[in-house]
Amino acid sequence: MVELNKATFERMVDALNAVHGRHEGVRAAHARGVCARGTFSATPEAARLTRAPHMQGDPIPVTVRFSNGTGNPLHPDRRKDGRGIAVKFHLPNGKQTDMVGITLPVFFVKTADDFLALQDALSLDPATGKPDPARAVAFVQEHPEAMQGFQAVLTFEPPASYAQLVYRGLHAFKYVNATDEERFVRYRWEPEAGVAHLSDEEAKALPEQYLHDELEARLKEGPAAFRLHVQIGAADDPTDDPTTEWPADREDVEIGRLVLDEVTDDCDEMLFDPTFLVDGIEVSNDEILRARSGAYAVSFKRRRPARKS
Repeated sequence: MVELNKATFERMVDALNAVHGRHEGVRAAHARGVCARGTFSATPEAARLTRAPHMQGDPIPVTVRFSNGTGNPLHPDRRKDGRGIAVKFHLPNGKQTDMVGITLPVFFVKTADDFLALQDALSLDPATGKPDPARAVAFVQEHPEAMQGFQAVLTFEPPASYAQLVYRGLHAFKYVNATDEERFVRYRWEPEAGVAHLSDEEAKALPEQYLHDELEARLKEGPAAFRLHVQIGAADDPTDDPTTEWPADREDVEIGRLVLDEVTDDCDEMLFDPTFLVDGIEVSNDEILRARSGAYAVSFKRRRPARKS
């Protein structure tokens, strides 16, 4: 078992670079995306679950980054890959808090050790410049919990729009309300415009990087909106395993609405971290959640000098 420390986080970013290549000035994963500004407003149900300041009903300005999962910014938007959403809430007291989600229903692994093994299995063969499919198959055979994530990627159809995808938080977070009641939740963003995908032929007819222009054109015509839902876990639901979904019959509560108004270019220098939390929301004992935070910080530090030069 690896210890979660700076050396481990450096290894995680190096491992991502071995899969996607090292591209100066961009993130090691989710390298290319598009940013937007908007507002989040919580429903009355949100305050019943958490005392977090952005969940009390007042409109909160947000900056949102949509992205492709790959760490190679040159890969086309039609590529089979998870898509991400990162939401930064700008609180009235000057502080910030983040939510980070992805289109996959589950993550591939649940420990930092297994994450490093996964990236090693996906890394490029120096002789061919391509990954070796046999190594990926062997990894899944040794880690059957990764199968659902791989299947989700392999069957993913090109998105019609970043604004027409469902994004899931994957990890469990503890919500604490004003009377100190505690419950674990998992969240997801549901698009008001509905989910829409393209056929492979339709996607190939578009520019390789069509998603930025599509979102910009969409927001010029009017706002795009998402509904924020949380699934409330039962006592025996795992809170440390992002490779497993909770049962579908768990209580589901709509706790807010996100409205995006315009595309912006002011979030490339931002760090979005799912553990940037405020009073009323706490991390679970999920190792991957904590490891993501450390790896994001390493990636952020590495890309900043290139961005400023």
